[in-house]
Amino acid sequence: MRLKRLFALAAIAVLAACGNGAQRPASTGKIAVVTSISTFNSMVEAVGGSRVSVQSLVPVGASPEDYQPTPQDVATLASAQLLIENGAGLESWLKRTIANAASSKLRIVVCSDGLKVVNQNPHLWMDPVNAKHYVEMIRNALMAIDPAHGTEYRSNARRYMLQLDDLRASIARKIDRIPPDHRYMIVFHNAWQYYNARFGITTLGFIEVNPGQDPNPQQIARLIDLARKHHVKAIFSEPEYSAKLARQIAGNSGIKIVDNLYDDSIGTDPRVSTYTGMLNYDTDVIVRALQ
Repeated sequence: MRLKRLFALAAIAVLAACGNGAQRPASTGKIAVVTSISTFNSMVEAVGGSRVSVQSLVPVGASPEDYQPTPQDVATLASAQLLIENGAGLESWLKRTIANAASSKLRIVVCSDGLKVVNQNPHLWMDPVNAKHYVEMIRNALMAIDPAHGTEYRSNARRYMLQLDDLRASIARKIDRIPPDHRYMIVFHNAWQYYNARFGITTLGFIEVNPGQDPNPQQIARLIDLARKHHVKAIFSEPEYSAKLARQIAGNSGIKIVDNLYDDSIGTDPRVSTYTGMLNYDTDVIVRALQ
């Protein structure tokens, strides 16, 4: 009987060890950071350098506003030390995913905290000035987790924020090439409010008022009227969205469709694989379309 008890205890120990191994992979010595969307990855990497490993929950090319989390996402959060999320209503699914992960060691950073949210629009990172706030939040979190390398994180963040200043100035110079009476955009979803406010472009309207909800015929008719009235040069969309509705509006107003902008997600093309690369690329696309 005693021998059977010993075998039973040994089996329990082995199972426990296997279970722990599945949830806690061998440490790389790096801070395990999870982002809600891939757009934030390069910000974390710029500040954390070789001391962080980063992965996003929402896959590249998917929309965070209607994302359906998976069991793997729960496991990813359970083994992470730091979660970088946007907040401001972007990731409505994330709260339950965090609860399911039930990790007492997970530090959560909500990057929009402290910024002014306009019209409940969560896309604050599309303004490079706001992106500097995101970098500060990431820097502070990494320093809290790993104070021994705080000087390194501060230096990295300072260097990256200078890049963001250069990015803002470069975008402004490019936008200046667009004639003032051409600076109007109709977009698929309203990811461009903060970018346009920063750089002097007017968002006339957007096709998808709420995530996953198609506009009604009256809304489409209004967008067509606005496009004609302001001689809009293009309707802008992203690769992850269907161009069907954009084609309907464009076809009835005689303008072209630009369906290769990036915002909620970076892309697989190296030109849009980082935050700064993404905004540079987007700006070039917008300028070509509106000139």
